[in-house]
Amino acid sequence: MTKGKVLIVGSNATRIEVKGGGWGATGQYLNETVVPAMAVVEAGYDVVLATPDGNRPTIDPVSESVDHFDGDAAAYARARAFWAEHRSMSDVRTLGSVIEEGLDGYAGVFVPGGQAPVVDLMQDAELGAILRHFHERAKPTALLCHGPIAVVSAMPHAREFRAALIAGDDAKAREWAKGWQYQGYRMTVFSASEEKVVEDHILHAELHFDMPSALTAAGGAVVVTDVDFQPHVVIDRELITGQNPRSDHPIAEAFVEALYRSTAAA
Repeated sequence: MTKGKVLIVGSNATRIEVKGGGWGATGQYLNETVVPAMAVVEAGYDVVLATPDGNRPTIDPVSESVDHFDGDAAAYARARAFWAEHRSMSDVRTLGSVIEEGLDGYAGVFVPGGQAPVVDLMQDAELGAILRHFHERAKPTALLCHGPIAVVSAMPHAREFRAALIAGDDAKAREWAKGWQYQGYRMTVFSASEEKVVEDHILHAELHFDMPSALTAAGGAVVVTDVDFQPHVVIDRELITGQNPRSDHPIAEAFVEALYRSTAAA
């Protein structure tokens, strides 16, 4: 007998817009996807992976490194094996089919990072419906690194909000954000200074907006660390957010604890 089901929402994006009209390669981070998923499975829950189009997310090659596992080769190998072999990581659903089947049977939802969610998930109407469902029922909702930008999808005009950010019109973005369910929530996300490291050394280009500015424009109370790449998790009501790749284990622990509390109270 399992304790229940947990939904993991992945991205299908493989490239992201950069300033100057170009694109940079992107995807999900391996550790950010697998470490929390493994923790949830080990805690006794079934995992369901869903994406907008039902295809498996692309793992960003930059994350395919033992460095993201604190140099632990065995941990890296376990993560790669889980991603390659665990049925939940290959039996991918569409977000639409998950909604159609019904969300009441899910104990919580998790969105991993990598920059991919900035492209599709933050403006995906079906994810917005999913997040509103969990918000209205105060069920654990966890998002990691760039993943927290996906909570923007819950607002009535997520696409317009994102377009305003790309256009550099923060005032218009704030207008489109009216009615957002997470206004006033404390949250964290990949910081602007951490993003600059990625822009300088990986993308070799600038993004149109940074994550803290975007969530602040939406109405979130964003808190990031003074030191880059320090593990950092913020919990406010049902919302659990982690700042960066090194927050993978802390957010996994916080999410599992929240699932235990939620399912015990049900």
